[in-house]
Amino acid sequence: MAESDRAIVIGGGIGGLAAAAALHRRGWGVTVLERARSLEPVGAAISLAPNALRALDVLGIGEEIRDLAAWQGDGGLRTARGRWLSRSSAEAAAARFGGPLVLLPRATLVDRLAALLPAGAVRTAAAATLADPGDGRRPARVGTGDEELEAELVVGADGINSRVRTALFPDHPGPEYAGFTTWRMLIPVPGVDFAPHETWGRGRIWGTHPLKDGRVYAYAAAMTPAGGRAPDDEKAELLRLFGDWHDPIPAVLAAARPEDVLRHDVHHIVTPLPAYHAGRVALLGDAAHAMPPTLGQGGNQAIEDAVVLAHHSRDLGAYTAARLPRTTAITRQAVRAARLNMAASPAVVAVRDTVIAALSKAAPALLLRGFDGIADWRPPYAAGETIER
Repeated sequence: MAESDRAIVIGGGIGGLAAAAALHRRGWGVTVLERARSLEPVGAAISLAPNALRALDVLGIGEEIRDLAAWQGDGGLRTARGRWLSRSSAEAAAARFGGPLVLLPRATLVDRLAALLPAGAVRTAAAATLADPGDGRRPARVGTGDEELEAELVVGADGINSRVRTALFPDHPGPEYAGFTTWRMLIPVPGVDFAPHETWGRGRIWGTHPLKDGRVYAYAAAMTPAGGRAPDDEKAELLRLFGDWHDPIPAVLAAARPEDVLRHDVHHIVTPLPAYHAGRVALLGDAAHAMPPTLGQGGNQAIEDAVVLAHHSRDLGAYTAARLPRTTAITRQAVRAARLNMAASPAVVAVRDTVIAALSKAAPALLLRGFDGIADWRPPYAAGETIER
């Protein structure tokens, strides 16, 4: 690879930073253009399954991220009144998939990924526009308003409303509303002890998980028209929707301040893109395959994308071939999961809960089976592989 080969990553989120770090390890000169004034991530926490942790092994930070694992003992799925429908454990998950599930603040992961890049590689307050995707004979061009940059590779990691995706595939319908909105918070909740759980109600879900730093990550979702907002504040809305659910949900809500609560409508890409590349430009993460959060795989798949893209950085057709079928299948599985856990019909919910409880008694690892073929993924090259530059 020539020393002059440059890669421009548009978007400084988790997927963009992971791609920049992976490309840097393979000898590319990397520039990350982030339109926000800082790398402070949107969102509270992220769950990393063993598949993403193996990808982070390629970047050299897998083990230190695994050290942040907090889930110990039992956890599982509950009803709004607190009855356990299914239970599992950290040990069972690690045994099945060859590693732990790690929950950590998004800011922690962003900081660790950014630290893998050389000084000056990340430019904030730098809105970027794809001017020319390039081809086999000419480089791609990216405009920043003040200047135009050329690169042998451009990575569109600019999120669900990706302008890079629109430039490459202007006829694609783009993301659609998934039918529900989410709330998230990351707060201290002193004196509250609980097993990690997700709780399914009628058209509503709640999750409560402890982090290793002592804080609690809580999230919620509810079926609602797009664009809605609480008439007062989002904490009050959560109290109306979940305030009478089982412990420790009331205690978590009591500890939260209105400003702690983030709310975002969920959109996803229903119609798969025809490819994840065009010319010298590749898409990854939500820009390529935004999915509902029901499997917790959005960020995980972006990290997978990053290391696979670096591996196939000289053959973007191979990148599409490796990633499009897998991420399309996982997106569809996440949509099916959303239909199940966001079901609102009382009759459907009653049948759902009865079937899950019965199957869980017969097969305790029921919930884990849903991640077969996902969490056991391994990257296309091993950590520490010698890379020719």
